[in-house]
Amino acid sequence: MINRIRDIRKDKGLTLADLAEACEPPTTAQTIGRLETGMRNLSLKWMERIAAALEVDPEMLVRSEANEHPQIVASLHADGPEALAKPRDALLPTDTGGDGPLMVLTVEVATGPYLPGDQIWLRQIPPEAAAQAINHDVIVPRKAGRFAFGRLIDRQGSLVGLLPPGMGQKQQVVDDPAWIGVAEMLVRSL
Repeated sequence: MINRIRDIRKDKGLTLADLAEACEPPTTAQTIGRLETGMRNLSLKWMERIAAALEVDPEMLVRSEANEHPQIVASLHADGPEALAKPRDALLPTDTGGDGPLMVLTVEVATGPYLPGDQIWLRQIPPEAAAQAINHDVIVPRKAGRFAFGRLIDRQGSLVGLLPPGMGQKQQVVDDPAWIGVAEMLVRSL
């Protein structure tokens, strides 16, 4: 198994000291460095502590040597793509962190900016946190197992107002949704 702690830590812009401090209870940068390089055994307890500090699932910290993993090889800037000094593992959509669970909405028919085959990854938040989702695309549960999807444009008391992404569609109002799924990422095949 290959340890991915360093790649994930660097991808999140953290130093060894930052990650050591974020662990609960805090540890030392030297300990994190030894865990990253394999000089210290990465036990299940360490995986759980480090994963919590990095806001990823513990299983994301390791991967099989037998499987190729997607690599970030360049970054696109205004002047064009620039090669990285050293390729690094790409984090999968489920590695993005956050407080609520992720869910995925698949697009079957072109609607607004979304194309058939798109996957809209959404993070579930409680309804009382709706203010942070204003002007974002969201999905909310309705009665009888249905959903409403659109741009969150209003929140008044227990009512949320959504503007569907299609042309000429009317605002939908949902009363007291159990949760709100906020669009966090779009995955589109080329």
